[in-house]
Amino acid sequence: MTHQEIEIKAVKQELINMWTLVQSQMSKTRDAMLHADKDLAREVIQREKRVNALELKIDRDCENVFALYCPVAVDLRFLLAVLKINTNLERVGDIAKTICKYLIDAPSCFDKQLLEETKVLQMINIVNDILHDTRVAFEHENTTLARSIFQKDEILDQINRQSGIIISEYIHKNLDNIDEALYAHSIIKKLERIGDHSENMAEEIIFYVEAKVLKHLEPKN
Repeated sequence: MTHQEIEIKAVKQELINMWTLVQSQMSKTRDAMLHADKDLAREVIQREKRVNALELKIDRDCENVFALYCPVAVDLRFLLAVLKINTNLERVGDIAKTICKYLIDAPSCFDKQLLEETKVLQMINIVNDILHDTRVAFEHENTTLARSIFQKDEILDQINRQSGIIISEYIHKNLDNIDEALYAHSIIKKLERIGDHSENMAEEIIFYVEAKVLKHLEPKN
């Protein structure tokens, strides 16, 4: 392999490592919510520093490849995609941290009825599946798998759109749990944003592999 190929391969592995870390953050966030584990939530918050450090390193390494080798064609698309995916992954990490802050401030355990009616656990499971699938799609240049993310994101959007009415009805019936319901609603909004970031990452994978720009096109295919 040439020096450029070695550097690009290293950048790809770094981004996969970042992805794996963010997946772990979201998985721990789910467990913290499911088991009312505030210590685990604090662990996620603490580990966010590692996500930020990786983001900065990947940015610097991409800049070095640009400066040293002036990549073109597929290598250029790859590096541009990495930079954008890196930013989106860091934002997902930020969201995991924010959700864990909500979990620490919220009541010790969410009402199971509230979690079922709002489908918030379904959302967080979908989010974890999406993060896994986007990573695999990137790692194996699988644009079919990348395109499957758009349908999963739509499920998150639908749950989010329905959440306002569900939360309102729950509050009317459970006036003692207003704070809990509002925290759940905030978490739903954050999970929906992860879907948007994941869709952005899927678009970048398709751009890198197929040289197709999908942003702002409806429907995506």
